[in-house]
Amino acid sequence: MSKSQDLVTQVLEIVGDRAEAGVYDRTGTSALTRFANSFIHQNVSDDVADVHLTISLGGKVASGSTTSVSPEGLGSLVERTITSASDQSTDETFPGFGGPVDSPKVDLFDEATAAADPAARAEVVKTFVDAGKGLLAAGMCETMAFHDAYANTSGRRIHGRSTKAILDGIHQTSTTAGSGHSAGRGLGDIAAQSAGEQASARARMGEQPFDTKPGQYEVVLAPEAMATIAEFLSAYGFNGKAYNEGQSFVNLGESRFDESIQLFDDIFESRAMGMPFDAEGTPRARLDLIVDGSTPSLVHDRRSGLVAESQTTGHAALAGESWSGEPATRNLFIGDGELSEDALIAQVERGIYVATFNYCRVLDPKTVVVTGLTRNGTFMIENGVITGAVTNLRFTQSFIDALGQGNVGGVGRNGRFANAESEPGVVHAPSAHLRSWNFTGGAAG
Repeated sequence: MSKSQDLVTQVLEIVGDRAEAGVYDRTGTSALTRFANSFIHQNVSDDVADVHLTISLGGKVASGSTTSVSPEGLGSLVERTITSASDQSTDETFPGFGGPVDSPKVDLFDEATAAADPAARAEVVKTFVDAGKGLLAAGMCETMAFHDAYANTSGRRIHGRSTKAILDGIHQTSTTAGSGHSAGRGLGDIAAQSAGEQASARARMGEQPFDTKPGQYEVVLAPEAMATIAEFLSAYGFNGKAYNEGQSFVNLGESRFDESIQLFDDIFESRAMGMPFDAEGTPRARLDLIVDGSTPSLVHDRRSGLVAESQTTGHAALAGESWSGEPATRNLFIGDGELSEDALIAQVERGIYVATFNYCRVLDPKTVVVTGLTRNGTFMIENGVITGAVTNLRFTQSFIDALGQGNVGGVGRNGRFANAESEPGVVHAPSAHLRSWNFTGGAAG
């Protein structure tokens, strides 16, 4: 029995027959190597132990959490959560706790990554740094290894383990920066050489940028930018809670996107990372969100599924995390196309190449109109080739329209886990050529 399984069992024993309860624990290690000016300057490691408890007293519901996993710490968590629940009004939409389930037959754990020490991460950093001779590099390499478990008073017991490795960095000239990123289940999956080469090439090409006029441009978006689009569409459109509240753009079965766009969430995809179950102990399965341009499904947890007279899709998030505990995707894939990124660029007569977006904020959740900036690699495309750098641009664009029917000129075959707005390692995306994107000004406004 893992420590996580033992902790959730202890909590339920403390609760006893005083209440219905569900408890989730994550135990493991997160280790980080940071570098700047092409030198490692920090190694830190954090032993993680997070326990999350939900209590129901006849439909009066409260949740609490602790990082103190001593008997006293767990006892305090139970007592204060029960007290909090007793002070609540009855929650009419509380779906209860699910009964027994079978554990998914998937193990997303890499032993070498779980055992990785600072020297192992330093080798990855060195490869990235050496790919940019004459430039200054900065960034981080992180390894994570977790054991998770969930148990409740309705008889549900489920557990799993996962690892993740992330490299995120930039190469810098005296005036410019270019980004590179790689993520995978294991440290051995990190493409440090290609990430470093990409970052250094973007930094060198970015020198002597010129201003360009705002307006509608064709764009080629790199995987990071496409991953940001996928995250915003997921959070504001495919979110079952938003749909129930009339805030989603989705009409199930309606074609809103180009037929070349496929979007799905799948823990069983060979490249997936993370836990095979959600915060309510529901096993995950593949869920299609865009199929040939239309939306057949939404993302639900137990509560939003009940309200929608549907069922959970295994996407419950722990309260207090991203999107305030609303149902959320964790293994989101934009389906790969058939073209190289160079071939996508070759299709553009005059347009903009965008490496990453920065500081994106939604202006209208119902239409997913988002404003943000380009960053660390923005280039002019003329007659099918990149001809030079342009200064960073502000955009205001509906992400629905960006992937709308007829607006997608092609999808790349270069999909990878990309570092988007929320966190790395949750969206796998390729590059894409979009026929229209609305740039509204420079970085200053």
